[in-house]
Amino acid sequence: MVKFNTTEMIRIWASLTGLFLVCLYFAVIWAGIEPSPMIAMLATAIGGFEIFFFGQDQWLRRRGKHG
Repeated sequence: MVKFNTTEMIRIWASLTGLFLVCLYFAVIWAGIEPSPMIAMLATAIGGFEIFFFGQDQWLRRRGKHG
């Protein structure tokens, strides 16, 4: 069994939540209902969160190799 640390679990849950919001957004559009701007803002915020953590992870890996 794979054990994840707290940061990895936060990233996993954020990714799943973001995917759910994107699916919800397109399901609402497909149903012919005007989607709430809040859904798009939440999905964008979660995407920004993930991009920040990805960049931080890359920076820490690079720093570990060179410093």
